Amino acid sequence: MTKDENRQMWKSRVAEFKASGQSATAWCAAQDLKVHQLRYWIYKFRSENESAKKQTQWLSVEIGELNADKPQEALPVRVGKAMIEVRPGFNPKLLSDVVKTLSML
Repeated sequence: MTKDENRQMWKSRVAEFKASGQSATAWCAAQDLKVHQLRYWIYKFRSENESAKKQTQWLSVEIGELNADKPQEALPVRVGKAMIEVRPGFNPKLLSDVVKTLSML
């Protein structure tokens, strides 16, 4: 059995266990499985889901026309406790790298 097949099998087992309403001990006894294996996979899948939720989410922003008569101001961007001022002509790649780094702190 490949790693992917094993992983998929345990994903199904965890889903079946959760749907059963039984305790881990009772469900594992009925399935002839060890409780520590079930708990390991529940923990593993939960950790992966939490990691996926922590990833940076980007929002689209619409910017209206610029008025040449008004000086362009900086846009403050807060990431956690840090604040970055984004000014016209900024480097989007650099901003992306800085935001990703700050969100990991």
